[in-house]
Amino acid sequence: MQDWIKTPLGRLRLVALLEGVSFLVILLITMPLKYAYQMPEPNYFFGSLHGFLFVLYVYVVIRQALLRKWSFTTTGLALAASVIPFGTFWADKKIFKPEAAGVEEDGR
Repeated sequence: MQDWIKTPLGRLRLVALLEGVSFLVILLITMPLKYAYQMPEPNYFFGSLHGFLFVLYVYVVIRQALLRKWSFTTTGLALAASVIPFGTFWADKKIFKPEAAGVEEDGR
């Protein structure tokens, strides 16, 4: 297993990636199946999975914000990213990845 996944920030980045990918699966695969081919079943599974990952993302962001003492702005942006399409990918690039680089540099 990768070393980055062993840290709380690494787990946040993983959850952000999974939440973003689950949204893309819904948007690009299950919604067309539901409306173009009258196949709603995949949407039930992936909708539930996405809902679980959304709640997990919010929990992990709040936990990380408290642990790392993030500002209200940083925390708010990370949380807002969860409701904006492709937002978790943006949050990973602009918030979580630089934060991870800082952790590696100062050893926190």
